[in-house]
Amino acid sequence: MPAYIIVTREGPVRDQEAYDTYSKMNRSGPRDPNLTPLVIYGAVEGLEGTAPDGVIIMQFPTMADAQAWYNSPAYQASLPYRKKAADYRVFIVEGL
Repeated sequence: MPAYIIVTREGPVRDQEAYDTYSKMNRSGPRDPNLTPLVIYGAVEGLEGTAPDGVIIMQFPTMADAQAWYNSPAYQASLPYRKKAADYRVFIVEGL
């Protein structure tokens, strides 16, 4: 069953240098073959409640694959830069 990591940026980037470092670290290595990017900061239109500042949705074959990507040494090394750059909400949801 597919699983999706959904990342919402809750406000604007407050530390551009940290954000740039995070982005560079995630683009420099080989991409996980189990990861399929579906949404990367596309236009957002709020319909109910406050819309997030940005959204990322990544698809994985299974919940275990999504967890493995998130917990990988490469992603964990970049994570402090994302947390310094802005406020985010991140979760995994199992699909149909």
